[in-house]
Amino acid sequence: MTYEPDPRRWKALAVSLTAGFMGLLDVSIVNVALPSMQAGLHASSGGIRWVVSGYALAFGLVLVTGGRLGDAFGRRNMFLGALAAFVLTSALAGAAPNETTLVLARLAQGVAAGMLTPQNTGLIQDLFRGAERGRAFGMFGAVVGISTAVGPILGGFIIALFGSQDGWRWVFYVNVPIGALAFALALRLLPRSEKKQLKISSEIDFVGIVLLAVAVLGVLLPVVDADQGGLTRMWWLFIVAVVFGVAFVRWEHSVVRRGRSPLLDTRLFTGTPGYAAGAAVGALYFCGFAGIWLVFAIYFQQGLGYSPLQSGLSVTPFALGSAVSAAVAGRLVPRFGRRLTVTGLGMVAVGLLAVALLAELVPPSASGWAFAVPLVFAGVGGGMVISPNTTLTLECVPVRMAGVAGGALQTGQRIGTAIGTAVLASVFGMVLGRGYPAALTVALSCAAFLTCGALALALAELRARRRRASEQEREASQTADVHRA
Repeated sequence: MTYEPDPRRWKALAVSLTAGFMGLLDVSIVNVALPSMQAGLHASSGGIRWVVSGYALAFGLVLVTGGRLGDAFGRRNMFLGALAAFVLTSALAGAAPNETTLVLARLAQGVAAGMLTPQNTGLIQDLFRGAERGRAFGMFGAVVGISTAVGPILGGFIIALFGSQDGWRWVFYVNVPIGALAFALALRLLPRSEKKQLKISSEIDFVGIVLLAVAVLGVLLPVVDADQGGLTRMWWLFIVAVVFGVAFVRWEHSVVRRGRSPLLDTRLFTGTPGYAAGAAVGALYFCGFAGIWLVFAIYFQQGLGYSPLQSGLSVTPFALGSAVSAAVAGRLVPRFGRRLTVTGLGMVAVGLLAVALLAELVPPSASGWAFAVPLVFAGVGGGMVISPNTTLTLECVPVRMAGVAGGALQTGQRIGTAIGTAVLASVFGMVLGRGYPAALTVALSCAAFLTCGALALALAELRARRRRASEQEREASQTADVHRA
């Protein structure tokens, strides 16, 4: 069948990325709003902590399932349903009269966002081919990186605009008009899904869903509760996670052998070049990258007495650098490939180490300005990581597995986010007795170390790509010699 591009594909992509941006933004935007929430609802510190961690937990738990449901029932149907649920739960979170309602609304909002996000990668696989697909994945990767970086800035602006008492509510309310507009445009622009005659028992892998959910929950639950002794009290959940993770892999192998539809086709990791390595690079990078925003929020607001807006503006250089380089890097992937992510990871590590050094050398009152240049440098590097890595990781994925592949990639990133945030916040708290500058230095040094781990994986993947390219050239040369003979 000849591929005929949809004339509305770029408009459809803009709509889907707008919705995806909202879901990803809500991972980080609430960090600067936590003091306002706690004061406005007279909430406990434990309950407020779950406003952040509960969303990340629910988000990461359903990503692969959301991708598989999109593959089975159609991207458009899943996109519209998940977007409607996200808008509704955002309104419920904003109107929450007490701590319990807010936490429950955030859990539901996380589920909706987790169902929504993998539809973006699936739609890109459906709508684009060749170089255009690379550009589209580059734009999606840019949205992932930028949404995480600008969250603290937008949260600070919203609270400054609507007041410290109830400003946190508008962090959620802002999703309602944007989401409603995106829903109306999606009805017009997204391609209609083919009607499928589905047998729920064979098309949806319910056993796989349960096994994966328990495995992911076993990793995330102790980590997101680490600052309250979760690692000590719930260490046994890591053993449960390993057991159920192994059971999940074995079950998925058996599902494939029987010719049924698996939740996560394990051939993605064994038969799709670059997917396993790219997913590992993304997960480890998010361990170091995503956790720095909570550390910076604590340092600036509690250590230096900054307002939420001032705190958000202090990390603006990273967001600006990331936004510019992500837009450019997405177009350079076909030319430079994995070298982009290697360079970007090196820049992020150097920039974070520079900030860590400056935190000890400059007076705290001048740190906001002193951090600007290295944060710009790190931001430029960050924009060169997420967008190209997303493109390179998904470039060889078959269209039929696009949704679940994107969901699995995002699951790794969400797990990395939860682990990195917990680790860096714990390290910051352990060193805080030596002062806020020392705590920031040690936490950012840990972030740089984790980034260097991702850099090592990216270098290994670069060598593997070069080896595959060399083998392909040799085989092509031998074939040509045979034909000439």
